[in-house]
Amino acid sequence: MAEEAVLSYLEQNQQISDSGQFAAERGIDHNEIVNVIKSLHGFRYVDAEDIKRETWVLTDEGKTYAAAGSPEVQLFLAIPPEGISREELQKKLDPSAFKIGCAQAAKNKWVEMGKQVISRKVQHVDDRVKDLLLQIQEGKVISADDIKALKARKLIVPQTWKGYSVKKGPNYAPKRKKVVTDLTRDNLQSGEWKESEFKEYNYSAKGQPLECGNLHPLLKVRYQLKKIFLSMGFEEMPTNNFVESSFWNFDALFQPQQHPARDSHDTFFLNAPKTTKELPEDYVQRVKQVHESGGYGSRGYNYDWKRDEANKNLLRTHTTAVSSRMLYLLAQKPFSPKKYFSIDRVFRNEAVDRTHLAEFHQIEGLVCDRGLTLCDLIGVLHDFFSRMGMTKLRFKPAYNPYTEPSMEIFSYHEGFKKWVEVGNSGMFRPEMLLPMGLPEDVRVIAWGLSLERPTMILYGIDNIRDLFGHKVDLGLIKKNSICRLGID
Repeated sequence: MAEEAVLSYLEQNQQISDSGQFAAERGIDHNEIVNVIKSLHGFRYVDAEDIKRETWVLTDEGKTYAAAGSPEVQLFLAIPPEGISREELQKKLDPSAFKIGCAQAAKNKWVEMGKQVISRKVQHVDDRVKDLLLQIQEGKVISADDIKALKARKLIVPQTWKGYSVKKGPNYAPKRKKVVTDLTRDNLQSGEWKESEFKEYNYSAKGQPLECGNLHPLLKVRYQLKKIFLSMGFEEMPTNNFVESSFWNFDALFQPQQHPARDSHDTFFLNAPKTTKELPEDYVQRVKQVHESGGYGSRGYNYDWKRDEANKNLLRTHTTAVSSRMLYLLAQKPFSPKKYFSIDRVFRNEAVDRTHLAEFHQIEGLVCDRGLTLCDLIGVLHDFFSRMGMTKLRFKPAYNPYTEPSMEIFSYHEGFKKWVEVGNSGMFRPEMLLPMGLPEDVRVIAWGLSLERPTMILYGIDNIRDLFGHKVDLGLIKKNSICRLGID
């Protein structure tokens, strides 16, 4: 009905100047007319231009006053000629109407607000507020001062009315032709296709997005880092055991049992199974000895080493626990140089904030060979980080229980315009390596960094909880860019 009305009107007239007026004259809902105009405009049957008008509409309070009268008039009519006490008048009116009515009636000097009695000062009043609200409701124009007064009382609010002016388009016809969307067998056999008008193909239209799996930014950065390690001749270590014994996680690394990192405030210990049952006994004895009384040129820590403490199971706090296992296995065979790396999850009992999580990912690399020095470590670090795009490095002396010497690694960030810590490094101590059975001239250089930190920098994320965990926005997973780490 609406489409027929628009097309037939344009057949006899140049244009529809106002879609709102057009709809009102024909008793058709304006929204229906608007939908028809949009559809006809899409097929170029008509050309349409927007019309916008600012109008005023009544608020809920305004509608109430338009129906029942303004509070001041309600209050005036409730006062008998002889006057009435405040308490009695309150009983006759709604609490909000009484409060507003008293204020407005006193302002208009309609009533005398005595201490005991409220009485009329005039005999008759006109409800101008109700009249103005009814005029607005009927679409009539009122003065700017009246608008201002009603708006101040929050009885009206502005509203933008949208409509169209319409004229014939290049494809105008008194009746819309049915456009064929598919060429069928029946069309061909009957010859109907010769008379049919086919819908044009829109070659610029995008298809529906495919629902498919998406790689997390951490996986993208991890893949690029793995490629860097492999291109440098490194071999990946198996990191499938999240649960580790305190022995491999701490004791084998020459970390004393009273070290703060081994406290329950920093480490997640397991309740079941609480302890490990398999440890290489001869190696355990050598580790016990080096902790208690030293050896290999070391004085040790001079304390009573406890097997029960070493047997405790925990969620590994670093992937260096894997490195200690791999180096021990390497020591059980005739020595051959090795380059190992790992990238996997570790767990620490830390307070969660914008830069810390209780679980995160650690990247670790190590080189095991005869006669390695600190210069070799610095050279390998320059090679590794340059492949990540970090060419400016600085090193600062540091302390780690199982490396000596130890260095913090800093890189100059061109975007931040400052030096940023990117990792830690060092040479494994003889107290760690020699009890394993490695030759005395074998040295191990190693370094580590988190996976989350470079990923956050690459993707412009400043809160680690937006990258990893239950608060991650799935939009980030679906729309993140490719990782350009290590790509020239």
